[in-house]
Formats: sequence, structure tokens, C-alpha cells
Amino acid sequence: MTKKRRSAAWYGKLDKDGFIHRSWMKNQGYPDHAFDGRPIIGICNTWSELTPCNSGLRDLAEGVKRGVWEAGGVPVEFPVMSLGETQMKPTAMLFRNLLAMDVEESIRAYGIDGVVLLGGCDKTTPGQLMGAASVDLPAIVVSSGPMLNGKWQGRDIGSGTDVWKFSEAVRAGEMTLQDFMNAESGMSRSKGVCMTMGTASTMSSLVEAMGMSLPTNAALPAVDSRRMALAHLTGKRIVEMVDEDLKPSDILTKEAFENAILANAAVGGSTNAVVHLLALAGRVGIDLSLQDFEIGSGVPLLVNCMPSGQYLMEDFCYAGGMPVVLKELSHLLRPARTVLGGDIAAYHDGAECWNRDVIRAFDAPLKPAAGLRVLRGNLAPDGAIVKPSAATEALLEHEAAVHVFESIEDLKANIDRPDLPVTADTILVLKGCGPRGYPGMPEVGNMPIPRVLVEQGVRDMVRISDARMSGTAFGTVILHVAPEAQAGGPLALVRTGDRIRVSAARGSLDLLVSDAELAARRAAWTPEAAHYTRGYAKMYVDTVLQADKGADLDFLVGKDTRLVTRESH
Repeated sequence: MTKKRRSAAWYGKLDKDGFIHRSWMKNQGYPDHAFDGRPIIGICNTWSELTPCNSGLRDLAEGVKRGVWEAGGVPVEFPVMSLGETQMKPTAMLFRNLLAMDVEESIRAYGIDGVVLLGGCDKTTPGQLMGAASVDLPAIVVSSGPMLNGKWQGRDIGSGTDVWKFSEAVRAGEMTLQDFMNAESGMSRSKGVCMTMGTASTMSSLVEAMGMSLPTNAALPAVDSRRMALAHLTGKRIVEMVDEDLKPSDILTKEAFENAILANAAVGGSTNAVVHLLALAGRVGIDLSLQDFEIGSGVPLLVNCMPSGQYLMEDFCYAGGMPVVLKELSHLLRPARTVLGGDIAAYHDGAECWNRDVIRAFDAPLKPAAGLRVLRGNLAPDGAIVKPSAATEALLEHEAAVHVFESIEDLKANIDRPDLPVTADTILVLKGCGPRGYPGMPEVGNMPIPRVLVEQGVRDMVRISDARMSGTAFGTVILHVAPEAQAGGPLALVRTGDRIRVSAARGSLDLLVSDAELAARRAAWTPEAAHYTRGYAKMYVDTVLQADKGADLDFLVGKDTRLVTRESH
């Protein structure tokens, strides 16, 4: 017997309530047979002109609609909050959980049977997945797709990655301000997300590796006609998923998360994937911990894309994209179901690589054992992370005195001081930038190299904070220190002149100060006063979990699949 559709509770009743639900929808031109029991498919769209990465999603929505109609469903597009990574203050991460709430409550409140998630910009993909997983209706992702390669002075340039390099070159006097400004116009040449392997492209790659999108979703450029065709096929597939009752909880298993961790290592993916995967796992009830990310630590870097390599997402697409990566990882991948209903193995069946300089073979990688490393010690009892593929190898084993910035304002006011007492060996420490402290855990962990060192030619040094960093960034940057300083973590007690020892090989991060001295400092410590005292930001600060738990809000962990039965009229 066919399961009764959820939408029947809205559109199938022959009474006053059914009359109201159907008749108001008919003002958009729907005929009677649109409500004859066929599936109603929501298209959850994060399109916004304030989110340039997602500015092409209105067009993709039309492709999804074509596929839904073809398969016998009724597509209904609805908006949710959009998070413009490069545009929002204090940080888009502050609002990821708000987007997740928006998505969850919209799906729950409306009479839809399944949902297509249209996103792309860094926080929109995880936010949408978190919200959809919390309701657990059939769901599938279509990503915005990356921009075309940036072009400047006859060469390719990558969003984010080259921005950091150019900025440092200007500070060092190696690049003119005019050249810096000219490069700006060639950086972003089409709609789409960062064309480096930043957080946006990382998350679309992991969504594919987890089986939550159709194959090739990760790398097709935003303006490539094949992405519109993918949207059409996705619309067709979601109708079939509704008929099969294939839900996120069927796909987002522990094995799927492990496949995402393996894939993240192979593509040189963003450190931000850690907090997003942890938060998503919390929504579906999967026991995923920071330590689970160690399964990727021995995986070699296969994708030669910025910031860990030299190419860009357009090149990754033409070389074969994620299907090739999954094929190279096939001996490591866990059996896991996908939105196609079968195993993830089908995603790389017949995949061929067309450029081995862009996607390396497993036994001839760009870098060996380049996955994220988890660090623990008395400075980070609940963990911290570092990305070896983007770091200077010699700095991954390091001990030195530290220079502390108590806040982002302290850093900005003093980083360019000509008399800043630092050397190339100094470890920079930044406090107050965790989930509560900023609030929102901004992408400021890749602190600028002090000007006095930039002028000496220094381009990397060890930097430690409770912040995140952009997926497009690089350097020996230790992030997500937990607990954060604002929550009273040991990071709050670090003082300039202390010594810290870092060992990526041993997975350790230690403050070389006696327990007695730390106890005395803790007795004298008081947290900084809250920056926000009202609205969503206050709710966030009051309830946000630490980075090692995914920085979700504590009351949003888990899901609620109950049908809403009370009418509004």
C-alpha cells in the first residue's frame, strides 16, 4: 500500500480547511489536478543579491521545476534566509543556526512531501542540511557551483587564496596598490561560489561524497549548462525519492560521515567542514566526535587545487571532478546509501581522469598524509585542528614564546607596529574569537603576518586561536581551540612570553606553564562582557555549543519528525 502523502493533510481534505489551502494556491494559476494527490515538492532557495555566490539559484530553480513537473510532482519554491559569506557582519557563521531554524520550520509548517535544497555559499549548504535533517523529509541538494577561473595579467587567480597573497605582497611593498585594485575586477568573472577549494566548494564536494546530491554536483561551474541539466535531473529524482520514502536519516549514516572525512582529506578541504559535519551529525543522531576526523589524517592529498595546490575548481571539473576522487578512494570508502538509492560506489562507476596534474592517483599524490590533524593538550582539552596540506611542514613541530592579542581589536591596532616584539619563531595567539566570544566564531584565525616580519620576507608562522579560518586561506594555523577563551578555556590564561609546544605528529598542543601558575591566573580571570543582549544574537550566545560539538545551539540538537496537526483557521 502506498504511504499517504504528507501534503494530503493540507490539500487532500474536502472540507473548509482543504478549500482554504487549495484555493489560495490557485491564485497562482494552479489547475485542479495539481492537488489530486501528486507529491508537492518544496524548492528551498537561498537566492539573494546580497549573497553573490548564490545569485544564480533563481535560474537553477527553474531547472528543478522542469524535472519535478516531468516526474509528476508539483514544485513550489520558497525563500529562506541567505548568508552572504563575504558580506555579513560580524560573521555569517553567527547566522548558520538561524538559517537552519528557518529551513526546519518552513519545511515543517508547509504542506510539502520532499525538498530540494538550493545553496552553495559557505554556511548555506550546512545550514540547509541541518534544517532538513531535523524534519527528515526526503531531501536532496543542488549547489550553486563554482565561479569560472579568475583571470589577471594572463594568469589564473583564485578567490580568497590570491587575495591573501596579494594583500601581503602590498604590505611588503612587492605589489603596487594599483595592481591590487586591478586584480579585483578579474577575480570574480561569473556567478557562483569561490573557485578555490574553499568552504563552499568543500561542502559541495562532501555533499556529493555523502550521497546527498547527484554525482558531479561539486565541480560543474555555475554557468555551465550541465549544472542546469543536473538541476532538472535532481527535480526528477526528488519525486522518486518521495515515492520511495528515502530520507536524510537513511543516507546520513556514520559511514556517510566517514566518507566525507576521507574525501575532505583527499580534496584538501576546508577546516570549516569540521564544525559543519559535527553539527549535522548532531541533528541526525550520529555519534561523531572530533577524534573521528583522525581517520582522514593518513589520506593523501589528491586534488591539486588552491589553497593546497595550484589549480581551480573549473580545472577540477574538466579533470573529472569528485567521481574521480571517489574512485581513487574506493578502497577506503565505507558502503553507504545515496539519494540514488544504491551504494556510493555507483558515484564513481566508469569515472575517468582527464588531467593527472589536477587529480592525482592515490599512489602518486600531491602530498602524503595531508588530512586534518586533531590536537589536544592542556591548551586545548577538548581539541583543536590544523590543516597540514596548507601549512609549512617545518612549523608543524614547533616550540616558541608567544605574543598574545587579547581581541581582534587588539590585533588590528597592533599587528603593523614597527616595534612589535616578534620574530619568525614567535607563536601568535588570538583570543575572544570563538562561538561566544566574537560572537559567531569568525574566519580570522589566519592572522596577518606582522608587518615587521613581512618586510623581512616571512610568509608563515604558527598562529593559534579559538576562531575559524576561510577555506581559501593557508598557513600553519591552529584553529577551533576548545573550550574557547570566552568560555573560560585555558586559552584565556595565555600571556605574552609564555611558551607553547605544537606537535602535529603527536597530536599535541601544550602551554608550558605550571599548573599552580595557571590556577592563580584562573582565579584572577573574568570573562569579557557580552557584546549582544537582545534578539537572536543573545539566544545564540546563551545556547551555542563549543566548536568540538559543531557550534550548534544546544536545543536544536536532534530532530522532530512529528506532523503538525493544528490548523491556523
